[in-house]
Amino acid sequence: MRTATTSPVTGTLPPLSIPDVTVTVIVYNDAERLPRAVASVLRQTHANIEVVISDDHSTDATEEVARELAAHDPRIVYLRLPENSGGCSAPRNRALEIARAPYLMFLDSDDELPERAVEILLAAHRERDLDFAMGAVHRVRVDGGRRTTWMPHLVAERRTLDGIEADPRLFFEHLSTSKMYARAFLDRHGLRFPEGIHYEDQLFSAQAYCLAKTFTVVPEPVYRWYIAPYAASDNASISNQRHKLTNVRDRVHVQRLIDAFLAGSGREALREDKDFKFLKHDFRMYAGDLPYRDDAWLASFADLVNPYLDTLAEGAYARLPRAERVVLRLLRDRRLSDVRTAARGLGHDVAPRRVTLDAESGRVYWGECVPLSPEARRELDLTDLELDTRPFFTALLRHEITEITRGPGASVDLTVRTYDPALRLPVGPQRAVLHLSPGRRRLTVAFRLSPVGPGLFEGRVRLDLAAARLPVHGFAGTRHPVLRLRHRGRTHTGILLAPPAFPPLTARVPHRAGLTPHRVTLRPEGHNPGRLQITWQPAGLTATVLRPAARHLSTPRTRRAARLVSNILR
Repeated sequence: MRTATTSPVTGTLPPLSIPDVTVTVIVYNDAERLPRAVASVLRQTHANIEVVISDDHSTDATEEVARELAAHDPRIVYLRLPENSGGCSAPRNRALEIARAPYLMFLDSDDELPERAVEILLAAHRERDLDFAMGAVHRVRVDGGRRTTWMPHLVAERRTLDGIEADPRLFFEHLSTSKMYARAFLDRHGLRFPEGIHYEDQLFSAQAYCLAKTFTVVPEPVYRWYIAPYAASDNASISNQRHKLTNVRDRVHVQRLIDAFLAGSGREALREDKDFKFLKHDFRMYAGDLPYRDDAWLASFADLVNPYLDTLAEGAYARLPRAERVVLRLLRDRRLSDVRTAARGLGHDVAPRRVTLDAESGRVYWGECVPLSPEARRELDLTDLELDTRPFFTALLRHEITEITRGPGASVDLTVRTYDPALRLPVGPQRAVLHLSPGRRRLTVAFRLSPVGPGLFEGRVRLDLAAARLPVHGFAGTRHPVLRLRHRGRTHTGILLAPPAFPPLTARVPHRAGLTPHRVTLRPEGHNPGRLQITWQPAGLTATVLRPAARHLSTPRTRRAARLVSNILR
C-alpha cells in the first residue's frame, strides 16, 4: 500500500514506473461512493495511470475504505490532510504536490470517469503540444437517471483553439474536472486552486483559459457528473446551497477575483463575455429561486449582489433576454415584491400581470406605471415584444392558481386566474381546457374563465386525478398540467403557476384508473417556474412484482396488446 501525508514525501513512495496520467480523486466523508469513483479510474482503457485519493480529513469510514483500496492496487496513493479545509482546493493542491505524471486530471468522489476518458484526452495531448484538453460532461440525475450533456453547444465538434479569444463562450464551461492538464503548463504559471473560497473552479478555469496558448476540445464524454437537483440541505453540493447567503457572497467574491485577474493580465477585452456568463449562468441560477425567498432574504441578496451588478459591462446586459433584464432591473431598483412576480416563469414566456402604455412616447413598460429613471425605462421597455400583435400561439399570458382545495376522492378544486396584459382575448367568457398527460394518454378538463376586469379572467375547475387513463402496467413519474385557450382558430398553451407554498395533497387512485393502484401527490414545483406538479407512484403488490416483470418482458408487440386489453377493460 502506498500512502502519503502533507509533509515532504521524498522517499515515502516506492520506485515505480512513471505513470502517464495522475487522476486526483478528492473526497470528504463519502466512504460509500468513493469506491465507485476509484473503480471508474481503474477501469480506464489506458492503464498506465496513478490515482491519488486526497482525503480532506474525513470523519466517517472514508480513511478505512481508501486504505483498503490502496492496499489492493499499487497505482493508488492515499493522501490524508491533517485537518479539514472545508473546500475542494486544498485536497487538489496537496495532491498536485505528490502527483508524478506529466498530465493531470481531477475527479470528485461522487462522480465517475467514462472508461475511455483518459485515453481520449491523452491522445489529444500526444497529437499536439497542448496546455490542456477538454471534453464533454454527461450530467446524470440521481433521482431518475436522466442523462444530459453539460453545455453541449461548446463541445459539439472537435477543434483546437489558440487561446480563449477564439471562443469566449467557453467561459461557460468552467469545470476543472472536464479537462486534462499538462503539468508543465500548471507549473509554468504557478496555477493552483484558490484555497479558502468556494467556486474555486470558476477562477481556476478562467485563469487556465486565459493563460493557455493552445487547447483542444473533443466531443466525446470524459466526465460523468451525478447531480441531485434542487437540494437545499447543508449536505447538498455547493451549487445546490443557493438558499445560503454565504453561497451568494462566495460566488460574487470569485467573480471579483476573476475580474481582477483579467485586469491584471491585460485581458480586459474579455470582460463583457465573462460578465455575460455571470448574468446568464450564475445570476440566473439564483433568479429562479427568488419567488420563494422572504423579504429579509431578498433584501440581503440585493445588498450582496447589487454593488457587483453595477460594475458589469452594459453590453453584457444587452445580450440577455428581456425577461431576465426585467428581473435584474427590478432587483437593482429594490422593487422586491415585483422581483418575485417577474422571476416566476423565466424561460417559459410567462406574461407580467400588468403593462403600462406611455401615451406620450407610445412605449409599453413592465408593471403598473411608467418607470421613473432612464435606466429603468430602458430595461423595463417591452415594446419590442409586440405584445398586442404577435401570433396568438406565442401571446404572453399568465395563468396562476390562487386557491387549491381537496375535493372528493382523488380530485382537487382549483381557482385559476388568467392575466392578459395586452388584451389579446376577446371580451366575455373564455373556454379553457386543462391538459394532463400521465403516460401516453391525455386527460382534458374543460372549464370557463369569466372576465373580472380588463385583461383579467378567473374560473374554477375540478381536476379528478382518478380519471387519468394510466398504462396497464402503471405509471411512475411527474407531470405538470397546462392550460389551453383558442381564439380565431388558433391555440395557445401556457404553464400553470401554483401558489409558492401549500401542503402536499396525496390520494390513492384505485385500479379502475389502470390495472395498478397508484399513490398520487399534488404539490408546488418549489423552484422556477413554480408549476403545479403531480406525481404518480404505483402502489401495492402490482408495483413491487407485476410492474417490474412487465417492464422486463415489454416489447412493442406486448405493449400494443396491453393497450388493447386496457381499452377493453375500460
